[in-house]
Amino acid sequence: MKTSDFYYELPEELIAQTPVEPRDSSRMLVVNKQTGELQHKHFCDIIDYLNEGDCLILNDSRVLPARIYGIKEETGANVEFLLLRHIGNKRWEILVKPGKKAKPGTRFVFGNGLMYCTVADVTDEGNRIVDFECDGNFYETLDKLGQMPLPPYIHEKLKDKERYQTVYSRETGSAAAPTAGLHFTNELLEKIRKKGVGIGFVTLHVGLGTFRPVKVDDVTKHHMHSEHYELPQETADLINETKKNGGRVISVGTTSCRTLETVAKKEGKICASEGWTDIFIYPGFEFEVLDGLITNFHLPESTLIMLVSAFAGYDNIMNAYKTAVEERYRFFSFGDSMAII
Repeated sequence: MKTSDFYYELPEELIAQTPVEPRDSSRMLVVNKQTGELQHKHFCDIIDYLNEGDCLILNDSRVLPARIYGIKEETGANVEFLLLRHIGNKRWEILVKPGKKAKPGTRFVFGNGLMYCTVADVTDEGNRIVDFECDGNFYETLDKLGQMPLPPYIHEKLKDKERYQTVYSRETGSAAAPTAGLHFTNELLEKIRKKGVGIGFVTLHVGLGTFRPVKVDDVTKHHMHSEHYELPQETADLINETKKNGGRVISVGTTSCRTLETVAKKEGKICASEGWTDIFIYPGFEFEVLDGLITNFHLPESTLIMLVSAFAGYDNIMNAYKTAVEERYRFFSFGDSMAII
């Protein structure tokens, strides 16, 4: 299976630069995973495709305002930091531009002294390990200094930081939003609950590896980045009860999907679990938990389009993407949605 098999032509003007209002007014392409039949709806119609006794599993990870700008203490030279991974205490793995200014031992200052850091080490990939210093709570300080790390294909400035967060985000730690959930409003979630659909949460902190292109020709040779996940007991109980009663487990986003399938493969069942996952899902993968998937439209040749192709069938998905381009759906993070039911 070749990476090029997952390529499709996308006019640049279809890449959404800003979110729509209200959140649930985005368009939704409904894909029947058995037949490939397509329906054109709006996201608020998702409730019509959910049955009493089903459950939705959402990723409650919250995006860090992970892009911060500072100066090299010694020279005053400008730098840009992107926080990638929390290692412990106030130690982080970061991406820095320009990298040559960040040798081990170098100190940087942010926000006129609100925060400092010292470079401790350089990783094999060229990222830096840094130790931050600030008075008070690190995350509160970061919230004052940081900007949302929008994907590189979004060029418009985001007016409201919260529009790159889901309305149910709780656990801070992602470098990118779990964007399938951006379409939900609190009102829509309440209607779904009232219909008798269970709602459960997992946490998977999205890394920037999400945006890394697949650089090998043979899909099976690609190595996934690792991300931290947590599936709580309450969610495990909901999933097991749903399955026992004949309901469907519908994942909101590829991150929730990867969490559920990781736990099923690692533990042999769905139970409370926490750890790191580098699971790579592509056609041929045998799903153990998922019955439905709500997702956005993904980049050509990305691991995410491979995942949805594994779930709904390669031909069904490539046809759905071709149709979405013809019908001028909006693509990627702030774009429209796809429900595979």
